[in-house]
Amino acid sequence: MARLRDDYFNVIVPRLREELSCHNNFSIPRLIKVVLNMGVGEATTDSKHVKMAVDELTWIAGQKAVATRARKSVATFKVREGQQIGAVVTLRGIRMYEFIDRLISIALPRVRDFRGLSSHSFDGKGNYSFGIKEQIIFPEVGSKNVDVIRGLDVCVVTTAKTDEECYSLLKAFNFPFMA
Repeated sequence: MARLRDDYFNVIVPRLREELSCHNNFSIPRLIKVVLNMGVGEATTDSKHVKMAVDELTWIAGQKAVATRARKSVATFKVREGQQIGAVVTLRGIRMYEFIDRLISIALPRVRDFRGLSSHSFDGKGNYSFGIKEQIIFPEVGSKNVDVIRGLDVCVVTTAKTDEECYSLLKAFNFPFMA
């Protein structure tokens, strides 16, 4: 079982129950899923960039990523409807907890000039999103396997009803927020 999942049930749930004054364990916020998204702007000229992005996202997540397609054509960006322009993967369960553990303990400390995650990136409904500028911070990818430095978006979806509950949950998971 994932180390972070054990910590959630044994340490974080009792702490949040007291902190948020919840009367029921089911009313305590929990993680639902983590969505990783990588847009590939170079895909308009060469489709092999999408395959490389899918491979990199698969290495990072430990689960097969899928290529995303454009919903409509945009002439200014040279994008046609149905063209592959990115990659996405949704993590749930054990893989989600293992990814968050690797993200917090290994990947984020490797970011150059890292000062912490913004505490203003909540969506108002208890979810948190942030971007990573370089995919090479993950040791699974490695700088030798990368053809182009790409960024990716990470969206953490929770059952929290407010941003304050989500902040308390993520802070309990040791997310490094700015002071």
